[in-house]
Amino acid sequence: MTLCVCLGLAHAIRLLLEYTDSSYVEKKYTLGDAPDYDRSQWLNEKFKLGLDFPNLPYLIDGAHKITQSNAILRYIARKHNLCGETEEEKIRVDILENQVMDNHMELVRLCYDPDFEKLKPKYLEELPEKLKLYSEFLEKQPWFAGDKITFVDFLAYDVLDMKRIFEPKCLDAFLNLKDFISLSCGLASSSRAGDVVGAQGHREI
Repeated sequence: MTLCVCLGLAHAIRLLLEYTDSSYVEKKYTLGDAPDYDRSQWLNEKFKLGLDFPNLPYLIDGAHKITQSNAILRYIARKHNLCGETEEEKIRVDILENQVMDNHMELVRLCYDPDFEKLKPKYLEELPEKLKLYSEFLEKQPWFAGDKITFVDFLAYDVLDMKRIFEPKCLDAFLNLKDFISLSCGLASSSRAGDVVGAQGHREI
């Protein structure tokens, strides 16, 4: 498989590939420096790859060419039965998948907003209430869909980790979320995903 990435959208995909011990080659596209952020490296190839909806990240696995980060996650997860088994698990997976993406994009928009410093206090003020929803959804379960890990746990880990980097103490009031992070890191340490988690001193949002 070939995974091609730009910025931070592929981190959960990378974690899932490593956790499932999948063989893949990663190709990275880079942006130019500010203020222009030249994208020619990607744009020169964008419409030459046979992608139905050319975008980053994308995954090529034999004859399968997939864009959209969550579609890629689901493709990998289906191969390893990580989409939930019962109807209740699948519903929880679907809900959290979309909730995580909403929260991810909210933080991305904030970080790239010219008024970042003005908007940051309001974001931090509202953050505990948003994290409370994650905490209540997780309850006392080890994973967000239930007793078994699913692909949305990698998404949830990714977005919670970004928030923790943004505000290091943001999870202090939510012990089950801290336990979830610890469990995820412990699980990763016993797999190839540990190399990815361990390399998160610098994260791109």
